[in-house]
Amino acid sequence: MERTKGEVMEKTLSAYRQLSPKRYRETSGLYYEDFEIGDTFEHRPGRTILDVDNTWFTLLTMNTQELHFDATYAAKTEWKKPLVDSTFTLALLTGMSVRTVSAKVVANLGWDKVKATHPVFAGDTLYAESTILFKRESKSRPTQGIVTVSTRGVNQDGVEVMSFERTMLIYKRGHSPEAAANY
Repeated sequence: MERTKGEVMEKTLSAYRQLSPKRYRETSGLYYEDFEIGDTFEHRPGRTILDVDNTWFTLLTMNTQELHFDATYAAKTEWKKPLVDSTFTLALLTGMSVRTVSAKVVANLGWDKVKATHPVFAGDTLYAESTILFKRESKSRPTQGIVTVSTRGVNQDGVEVMSFERTMLIYKRGHSPEAAANY
């Protein structure tokens, strides 16, 4: 089906599975067949980062860079306040994309081209979007396919704070654990 200028072509991606009349189960994620190169998905809700998020993440990961948790030290830097750990930003943006792009994942195969493009501070609200870059059927796993997305995170002012590519092994329709009759 071709689009004419100004016309929006709609496609429906199921978010619910009917279990019986008037009863539905919420689902999330796309199957391999649902991904189309060039599609972009805006992930919501956004997430406001708190001081405690940054502090706990640095403690959990044993990150001893004072810039992330020592306000007195950070005050003497060009930033004048603690920076949010960039690996927290990466984890958060990845997590924000899960509901759509990797809820049907078999495995993450890798992150590539990670770029921290703008500093992130406690109090910033981040939003994410992912664009489908590549897909192909798995050569060794006929019930799965490989999908690569480009994800970018923007802050409350629309400024990009991070971008990265992620490659995943995704179930084909009818082959995921939720496809089992008793799930």
